[in-house]
Amino acid sequence: MTGSPPSISSGLDPAVLPNPSRRGLITALVLLAATACAILALVLLSASRRDPYTQAVLSQPGSAQDGGRLFRLNCAGCHGLAAQGLVGPNLHGVDRRKSDRQLIQQVVSGRTPPMPRFQPDPQAMADLLAFLHSLP
Repeated sequence: MTGSPPSISSGLDPAVLPNPSRRGLITALVLLAATACAILALVLLSASRRDPYTQAVLSQPGSAQDGGRLFRLNCAGCHGLAAQGLVGPNLHGVDRRKSDRQLIQQVVSGRTPPMPRFQPDPQAMADLLAFLHSLP
């Protein structure tokens, strides 16, 4: 018995196997994108902490009743009269999924189309937050 040991053929063409250096590049790019997203989130959160509008809203006591009226006038067309969701998402429990700062930014930025931007006065926004907190 001379020569090289017998090889077990996997039936795969070496030309189609992933290149280890390419996998490393893809991994590095994914990590870079995740890091960039985390940094952006921190910058936005930090900016909202210094935002005078957000500070004014959070310093106001809100009225769930007044917020409900505001909601029915401006939001129910997309989120449903009972906030059950239509074009926009169901808002029940939204205060457990997003912080007050995130909710304020969502309303004023309209960051997820087709939601439009709104800029209610700070008391009205505090009322809307109180209404959202009152949803089961």
